[in-house]
Amino acid sequence: MRLKVSGFLKFIRRILVNKYTFVLLFFFIYLIFFDDHNLIKRYRSAQEIIKLEQEYQDYLKEIERNKAQIHQLKHDTVYLEKFAREHYFMKRDDEEIFILK
Repeated sequence: MRLKVSGFLKFIRRILVNKYTFVLLFFFIYLIFFDDHNLIKRYRSAQEIIKLEQEYQDYLKEIERNKAQIHQLKHDTVYLEKFAREHYFMKRDDEEIFILK
């Protein structure tokens, strides 16, 4: 049993000391941390893409709401009057408006 473990350790040591192992290890470390397109930057870019896609979906929903509101303002005079009163404080000639905060 001891002989098998000793042979295994020699095998591992021979692999770790090999110059090709060092070159491959250096190459992978360079790719992971120091390259222009390293894994850390790729992860951050992927997170940014997810965030921007969510913003894009939110803006599409807002555009649909605005289109519906524009359609309603063009075709419904009661809603148009209500909207003008609430947002722009417009009034009729015979009315007075008091703004309370």
